[in-house]
Amino acid sequence: MISKIGENAGLVWGALQNGAQGLKALKKATKLKNEDLFLALGWLAREGKLTFTEAEADTIVALA
Repeated sequence: MISKIGENAGLVWGALQNGAQGLKALKKATKLKNEDLFLALGWLAREGKLTFTEAEADTIVALA
C-alpha cells in the first residue's frame, strides 16, 4: 500500500509541474480515485511539498 501511495504521489507531482490545479482538475489529470488522490496529497503535504488555497467551490493545489 505504501508503494502505491508513493507512486500516486508521483503522478500528482507530475501533474502539478504544469502549474496549480483545483482538486477536480487534478483528479481528472491523474485519473485517480478520490481515496487514492487524497492519500497522495496527504503524503506530499506531510513532506511540505504542497500549498493549498481555497477558491470558491474548489481547493487549489500547487507545488510549494
